Amino acid sequence: MRISVEQSAARWYIREMDLSDGDHLRIFVRLGGSGSLQPGYSLGVMKDVPRNPGVKDIVEGITFYMEADNLWFLEDKELFIRFLEHEDDITMDVE
Repeated sequence: MRISVEQSAARWYIREMDLSDGDHLRIFVRLGGSGSLQPGYSLGVMKDVPRNPGVKDIVEGITFYMEADNLWFLEDKELFIRFLEHEDDITMDVE
């Protein structure tokens, strides 16, 4: 189980969220959404301070992480955060 963030995706978050070197982005499970690994749930992203990170990936000076109590969502799989250049947007895929 791990998070894998593309460099271009990290740069997108830096630009869109005005992040600085050393910032942390928490990937969290939220109620609602569709088309995800867990029906009725989706993933959100917010700038936060880690409390008990279960997995993390540091890219472009930004720490992307999920708290240990949210790891159930991944079901022992890997979360890929990718930049879609043609849409200027991000995709999160659990594989």
